Amino acid sequence: MNDRSSRILSPSQLNTLARDLLESAFPLVWVEGELGSVTRPGSGHLYFTLKDARAQVKCAMFKPKSQWLKFAPREGLRVLARGRLTLYEARGDYQLVLDHMEEAGEGALRRAFEELKARLEAEGLFDAQRKRPLPAHVRRLAVITSPTGAAVRDVLSVLARRFPMVEVELLPSLVQGETAAAQITSVLRRADASGRYDVILLARGGGSLEDLWAFNDEQLARSIAASNTPVVSAVGHETDFTLSDFAADVRAPTPSVAAELLVPDQRDLDMHLRRQHARLLQMQRHMLGQAMQRADRAALRLQAVSPQARLAMLRQRQQVAARRLHALWLQCQERRLARLRHASAVLRAAHPQRRLGMLRDRLLAFGNRPQAAMARQLQRDALRLRGLARSLEAVSPLATVARGYSILTHAGDGALVRSTAQVQPGDVLHARVADGALQLRAEGRLPEKE
Repeated sequence: MNDRSSRILSPSQLNTLARDLLESAFPLVWVEGELGSVTRPGSGHLYFTLKDARAQVKCAMFKPKSQWLKFAPREGLRVLARGRLTLYEARGDYQLVLDHMEEAGEGALRRAFEELKARLEAEGLFDAQRKRPLPAHVRRLAVITSPTGAAVRDVLSVLARRFPMVEVELLPSLVQGETAAAQITSVLRRADASGRYDVILLARGGGSLEDLWAFNDEQLARSIAASNTPVVSAVGHETDFTLSDFAADVRAPTPSVAAELLVPDQRDLDMHLRRQHARLLQMQRHMLGQAMQRADRAALRLQAVSPQARLAMLRQRQQVAARRLHALWLQCQERRLARLRHASAVLRAAHPQRRLGMLRDRLLAFGNRPQAAMARQLQRDALRLRGLARSLEAVSPLATVARGYSILTHAGDGALVRSTAQVQPGDVLHARVADGALQLRAEGRLPEKE
């Protein structure tokens, strides 16, 4: 009894074991069949059966995957579905929970596409490290597409609007059919071998997987990857992907977007050039202003070290020193005269005998002055005299003459020649130089030099 009770299961336990067994035994499976009993309740989930002539299986496709379908599920439609086997425990129903479903007409192509994509991807044909960057400025562009399709019109329209200076060469080719892949591959290889183009653009409008199948060709994908010229793939609509898109250096969602990626907008370039031109003018004005300031400073320095400026400065210093020396001499004379007047007044006011006594006392005081004090006084007077001599020598015209200059005077009245306007042709002049004087006769006036 105990052994039998230990093996008794409840319905929920049995269904749980069966579900675990199904889910672990069956991996992700593909099933092709006909839709039946299609229902979509308010929850948004999709319930139906997949059947053939001898059997059927219940299926469920939950929201949001059921909303991503590219077709409307309906009774009798043949589809290819992918999902996992499980068991709905509440009712004990065996069912298939789907995550992808497409019409069966594209099923074989889709499987072939996925298998080829996985194989080429494993070889590294789609690696990002292998892809080449597009040039900054495209001068010549090759467009491989049908000459009568909508794609070429869209590309040419965008290029003419954004950047009409780009040179575009249309390389016509079939883009659909059994021979389209071989023709596209041949045109691509010739364009790459010519070395004429900066970029090669593959373009085609939208369509079904079967319509775009030429761009899923293995040889075309390998030719794109081996191309020395960067390749841009713009095949189909934004949701369409082909092997050409994965192998190309750049994938564009549509041909129009590809044209926008390849060339800049001429209005943006014009605005950029205007900003650069204004910046260049500002820099030129700034540099010109700095150059003018340097030239002004250099002119001031040149003027400061010119012989005329130095003579004027020395002449001014000489005049200042002469006025100071004359003022000192007058002060000394005035003090000496004041002392003499004071002594004379004192002597006149005193009695003769007293005057003699005062003179005798002054003589004795002078005779008793210490010799050292007298020597210091004499030394101070000598130093002061030497300082005055150096000041006079610094502003003396003779010192200027000794440095290589000369002083011109008229021979008749000795007037100093300060300007060429003071001299007429034939005038006799005296030129004072370092070791003597020269008598000269003026021949004429020389033109001024820059």
